[in-house]
Amino acid sequence: MPVVLEIHRGDITRLDVDAIVNAANSSLLGGGGVDGAIHRAAGKELVHECRLLGGCKTGQAKITGGYELSAKHIIHTVGPVWRGGDNGEPELLADCYRNSLEVARANGVRSIAFPAISTGIYDFPTERAAPIAVRTVREVTGQHDGAFERVLFVCFDDATQAAFDAALAE
Repeated sequence: MPVVLEIHRGDITRLDVDAIVNAANSSLLGGGGVDGAIHRAAGKELVHECRLLGGCKTGQAKITGGYELSAKHIIHTVGPVWRGGDNGEPELLADCYRNSLEVARANGVRSIAFPAISTGIYDFPTERAAPIAVRTVREVTGQHDGAFERVLFVCFDDATQAAFDAALAE
């Protein structure tokens, strides 16, 4: 059965999915935006587990418990900072989605929610990020038929939702 790809508007920390993805910084110890919101919602135990992981490189992904969230797991990935697009940013962004899904699959995650990775303070243009996200998720879930039931793209504003709507329609 093919995976269901959905757009969700709202707070990623409140979703009832197996895992949510955190657009983290390389320390994994919390920050601004979605990263800070996830850390606040999950509770203090998350920082303790993240300290044990020793950080994360751009494009890679690591998993922790979900603690006080409805989600059982948090998959932390570090997106690229936009520097014009000629410094490997598109490939690194695709790696974020690919590696998050591989970590999810290895841990039995069937439903997962992604924020728009790197489109906040890392300045990756949303209209360029959304097609990369959707294409990569379709590619990976297609390679693992039946491993995933649902993938949500969580959008925080009209522009992000419009970009993901357009990418899903392609």
